[in-house]
Amino acid sequence: MNTAAHLPGHPHIARKDGVLHVEGQPLPVLARQYGTPLFVYSRQWMLDALAAYQRGFEGRDAMVCYAIKANSSLGVLRVFAEAGCGFDIVSGGELARVLAAGADPVKVIFSGVGKTRGEMRQALAAGIGCFNVESEAEIDVLNEVALEEGRVASISVRINPNVDPKTHPYISTGLKGNKFGIAHDRAVAIYQHAASLKGLKVVGIDCHIGSQITDASPYLEALERVLDLVEAIEKTGVALHHLDFGGGLGIDYNGDTPPAADALWHQLLARLDARGFGQRRLIVEPGRSLVGNAGVCVTEVLFTKPGEDKNFCIVDAAMNDLPRPAMYQAFHQIVPLAPERAEPPAVTYDVVGPVCESGDWIGRDRALKVQSGDLLAVLSAGAYCMAMASNYNTRGRAPEVLVSGERATLIRRRETIDDQLLSERLAD
Repeated sequence: MNTAAHLPGHPHIARKDGVLHVEGQPLPVLARQYGTPLFVYSRQWMLDALAAYQRGFEGRDAMVCYAIKANSSLGVLRVFAEAGCGFDIVSGGELARVLAAGADPVKVIFSGVGKTRGEMRQALAAGIGCFNVESEAEIDVLNEVALEEGRVASISVRINPNVDPKTHPYISTGLKGNKFGIAHDRAVAIYQHAASLKGLKVVGIDCHIGSQITDASPYLEALERVLDLVEAIEKTGVALHHLDFGGGLGIDYNGDTPPAADALWHQLLARLDARGFGQRRLIVEPGRSLVGNAGVCVTEVLFTKPGEDKNFCIVDAAMNDLPRPAMYQAFHQIVPLAPERAEPPAVTYDVVGPVCESGDWIGRDRALKVQSGDLLAVLSAGAYCMAMASNYNTRGRAPEVLVSGERATLIRRRETIDDQLLSERLAD
């Protein structure tokens, strides 16, 4: 009898007769076909995550812009482009990617603290919808570039509301000690200055307080502070046509309980309505919450290594493939692909990779029944894994497969050593 048991928090990842599947595809079959390490993504999970935002904004003038830094693979971007998404980018390279994936440039928002003049020219030529500017100096430079190009740049100023998002300090972006945005108490003067420049058109206000947020209260606090500013700015005669509240909603890595996107936005919209802003155009820029739990990384056990203080399960995925544990001490669930065998007995391991760094670990203190050749799945690997992958130790980046029902499509082939050497030259 064919039985299926979905993994908690992963509605499109299930065990069918004990074997782990992403949608209709058994992961051991994909591992045999494409090798390991291997990233596999559920298309339906992405669309369901997007649908939660769309439900939350039903009947409103709103645009969801996927923050592509979470996962910028072309196959992933195409899923969101076909679903009508806009895109939030932070570099000229990301602009080229979204255009290659079929994005409408009018639905592109350009964020980031360090845009170059060349990137500004590239975005102006493409006809993007808006620049989210993050400093007084950037405002003046963008004005100069726009005038040189004979264009007018639509801008939204990113405000730093000094709100604690209650997340890891490396992914907190809305406190006054962070590099992002413009100080709350400088906002009115800066908006007046920007509105006076002929190369710029002020169209909105932007706020983004951090990432992997699992509590609604920081969003509500930031919303109130931003709306206070909107009232103060518009009293000076500067009109703001849209309100951009960024992204940052968390996902379930290890029993985390973030609010659902539609429930969160019902709360925020109630506040907007109460203060008379419910009919303004709204923009949000989710990243992790659209892709994080859609992905798994399949890896093979190379060796098990007992030690005096620790036992090690050495796998073929490493910190160059899955950088979040090394960077943020992040937790990813690690589960076997095949039905759990009776033997050997479970042992507590640190799951580590082959990279020559003590920081190359995937999971600490995991109870696993494994031996060489077994396959494991690292869950919640759709965000900030492939996007941050590197060639450290001259390791090739892993392939990616997008699953839609029974169909699996290779959207990135495995990187070869020839790929890595292609741009290098020996000195004469």
